[in-house]
Amino acid sequence: MSPRVLDIVTAVIRDPDGRMLLVRKRGTSAFMKPGGKRDAGEDDLTTLARELEEELGCRLIAAELLGRFQAPAANETGFTVASATYLATVEGDIAARAEIEELAWIDPAAPGDLRLAPLLTQAVLPALLARG
Repeated sequence: MSPRVLDIVTAVIRDPDGRMLLVRKRGTSAFMKPGGKRDAGEDDLTTLARELEEELGCRLIAAELLGRFQAPAANETGFTVASATYLATVEGDIAARAEIEELAWIDPAAPGDLRLAPLLTQAVLPALLARG
């Protein structure tokens, strides 16, 4: 990866009503999907499981690749994020932990007036809605 590309793994977590979980990291204003950067030697699902435990306190049960997407980074000016994004099933009580300041559940078809990361608006939400 180029030094100007952040390689991440993220999760689309939905509740029984179809709403999607977003997180906002401490010191930032944009909401995004939970997840993060790989540690050395980690594959996608190992990274995703670790990040979900650290950020939300929940356990990854299953994951299906939604797609691999790129967009301008929300919090790192001049960087691009390259995300492997998974439809994730989790268990446990979800709560903001580690660097997560705030959680929000949105309707993917009508996300409201929250400030959303470009990866969400340009790639993930359109892919999710096209999937049905």
